[in-house]
Amino acid sequence: MTPPSADPEDLRRIVRDSLGVGLATGTYGVSFGAVSVASGLDVLQTCALSLLMFTGASQFALVGVLASGGAPFSGALTALLLGTRNTLYGLRLAGLLGWTGPRRLGAAHLVIDESTAMSVTRRTREGARTGFLTTGVSIFVLWNLFTMVGAVAGTAIGDLRTYGLDAAVGAAFLALLWPRLQQRRNLVVALLAAVVALGAVPVTAAGVPVLVAGGVALLAGLLLRQRSTA
Repeated sequence: MTPPSADPEDLRRIVRDSLGVGLATGTYGVSFGAVSVASGLDVLQTCALSLLMFTGASQFALVGVLASGGAPFSGALTALLLGTRNTLYGLRLAGLLGWTGPRRLGAAHLVIDESTAMSVTRRTREGARTGFLTTGVSIFVLWNLFTMVGAVAGTAIGDLRTYGLDAAVGAAFLALLWPRLQQRRNLVVALLAAVVALGAVPVTAAGVPVLVAGGVALLAGLLLRQRSTA
């Protein structure tokens, strides 16, 4: 059976909405550029992270661990842990978008929260592809552009901790997390993870409490899944 075609007006609406999401999200890259430089990375390293990693939560996690004095390995593990959700997104998108070969490989780099959200709600494959590509490409271009702007600006004004801007790492994490705390279950898990992380601070190296908190969230997810399938 031939899949239904998307209505041209629907496609225009998808493009408009996706560009709006891309603009709002991409410009936030200036914050990452600034806090990354404040954490000790140079402009080239900061830009390379946005170009090659391209997943905001993981990027902020990495520089957050470095800013607190943690080892790069701990930062990388924390970023990897947060990035595992993109693998789950990819499993859902593979069948929905229907790309194979080099196109699937290229699309994999654009799998983030926003591009996934703007594609999985579409009624047609054409609409899903339009939402995915428009959102993913616009965010990728703007995120990298504004990362460079933030990094150069941070270098020009010197040590951002002088202005108290090192707190932007925590503020950025809270901004990323806040929309997901509307459900009571997520709020309880987040609070429990925070308590465990605070308890680990005095007895572990910098960066490890974040990993421990992530382990709490993973354990909670497994237990809740078992409960729902029981």
